[in-house]
Amino acid sequence: MCMRHTKDEMTALSIVNDGFVKVFKNIDQFQNKGALQGWIKRVVFNCLSDHFRKKSNHFFTLPVKEESKVPDIIGRLYYEEILDMVDQLEPITKDVFLLHAVEGYKHREIADILDIPENTSKWHLARARQMLKKLIGKSNLMRNKKRNEQKYS
Repeated sequence: MCMRHTKDEMTALSIVNDGFVKVFKNIDQFQNKGALQGWIKRVVFNCLSDHFRKKSNHFFTLPVKEESKVPDIIGRLYYEEILDMVDQLEPITKDVFLLHAVEGYKHREIADILDIPENTSKWHLARARQMLKKLIGKSNLMRNKKRNEQKYS
């Protein structure tokens, strides 16, 4: 997870190290609610988000790293186009979308990570979906227009 969101291995290792130091110092706070792995992942992710907060004065952006497997949902759109569309979202909306859709966090967890109300997280996710639908629609229109131009050229 840290390698996906940082540019270099040393930074990722530093964040993971900080995360595991916090895990070992606070292991007594684990309440056996859910899996230990999930709790550890959250602690490390909080260290990752702290790293970005420190670096960029409160706002941070989590880049999506290209995976070898592209989900079927994308259909005929190219993966790079999807990434470009996500990059067009407002920073906080993009962060909420990536945390929910890519990382799998729940709105309560996103609210804690980003220090926003839970309903605001839900609103940003709905807004991201709405904006992405519009962008995908525009992309499809442009693609169809290009096909028609090529057909009749």
